Amino acid sequence: MLYVFLSVCCSVVVSVLLKLARRYGIHVYQAITWNYSMAILLTWFFFKPQVQGIQLAQLPIPVYAGLAVLLPLIFLVMATSVRVAGIVRTDVAQRLSLFISLLAAFLLFNEVPTPLKITGLVTGFAAILCAIPWQKQTANRKVLSNAWIYLSVVFIGFGAIDILFKQVAAVKTVPYTTSLFIIFIMAFAVALVGLAYQVITRTARIRWPHLAFGLILGVANFANILFYIKAHKALSASPSAVFTAMNIGVITLGTLVGLFVFKERLTLLNKIGIALAIVAIIIITLSKS
Repeated sequence: MLYVFLSVCCSVVVSVLLKLARRYGIHVYQAITWNYSMAILLTWFFFKPQVQGIQLAQLPIPVYAGLAVLLPLIFLVMATSVRVAGIVRTDVAQRLSLFISLLAAFLLFNEVPTPLKITGLVTGFAAILCAIPWQKQTANRKVLSNAWIYLSVVFIGFGAIDILFKQVAAVKTVPYTTSLFIIFIMAFAVALVGLAYQVITRTARIRWPHLAFGLILGVANFANILFYIKAHKALSASPSAVFTAMNIGVITLGTLVGLFVFKERLTLLNKIGIALAIVAIIIITLSKS
């Protein structure tokens, strides 16, 4: 479980870095852009992706393109969500996005719903409603009234990303790490076009602090993926245990960091939502076993 713990820590570190970005005057979009450049280098170094002999016809280009656009876009929304709604609620919204992929299994892939799966969906939906900051203000700390919009986009966006990555994993003609490498390159290209536009229109300037912050963000983001994959390899007989521990671990550690480090305030309803989120993850995992 060491790899699971390290993956959980890296996932929460990403949220913490996004929380700190505004405090230290970091241009978040620029940091997210450079994050993908580091992800490309680390993927090449650690996974040694196979690129020779891969033909264009073998690649699911529409799926890659969808991920290339969604990854930087949802990352940017997540950064805003962390700022306006907090680490705790954002991590809950991100982890409950598995609710979307389970729903898609029913609607798109003709999976048969079972009582346990339906219970998991209902519990997850209740958790989302409870985790949203419906009040404009909580004890001495303002939560923006439109925070629910960003949380909803994080929830739906990560769900869509999860579905697309499942489609990538289903392609047997291309190794998964090769697909990951190509997706990171495409995501970097998309983000770089957006950054170039901002530089040309003088709404952003490329500076070393933003670049350095982005590279650090890229290390944490990639380490999360690396340790998660290693955890699945080390515990290949218990994939559901890795899945459950990862999601519950992120919610738990994210909650502790949000409450005690950043002094985020949660209502009783929000706390119930966190508890329901953990229950929903366990039920959904059991339904998949």
